[in-house]
Amino acid sequence: MAQHIVVTEYDPLWPQMFEAEAAEIKRILGENCVEIYHIGSTSVVGLAAKPIIDIMPVVHTLQDVDKVSPAFEEIGYEYMGEFGIPGRRYLRKGGDERTHQIHIFDENSLYDIKRHLVVRDYLSAHKDICDKYAALKRELAKRYPYDIDGYCDGKEEFVKQLEIEALRWFR
Repeated sequence: MAQHIVVTEYDPLWPQMFEAEAAEIKRILGENCVEIYHIGSTSVVGLAAKPIIDIMPVVHTLQDVDKVSPAFEEIGYEYMGEFGIPGRRYLRKGGDERTHQIHIFDENSLYDIKRHLVVRDYLSAHKDICDKYAALKRELAKRYPYDIDGYCDGKEEFVKQLEIEALRWFR
């Protein structure tokens, strides 16, 4: 069965869900873990989102992450490797009804780390942009309820522009 695309109103439990999962991730990564961030739409208070917690651990080395992939699988994650983004490790949990996604970067991937954090912070500071983004996501979820590619393609131009504006705002 294909992933069902559902966009819900902001849930005040999302930060707690992040914290609980981050503790497990930190346990698995051990001393390799530099920091763990809550990113994506569920990290922005008030933003409607697919109820999938996006987590970005920053580590010293990705090679050490690869060594502990079985521990992630034991807690329900699929270990997907780079999955289209060089220098990242991507993991997902929940199958077609995904609940969590992990995007791991090493501490030298400064651009990738920065762009995720800046977009989060920009959305948090700009309610008008948040509202436009939420409206777009709701409309796309209705149009593509079982087509993640259609949903993502529909957001692509908005997200690219959002990232540009967020990076400009940060500077």
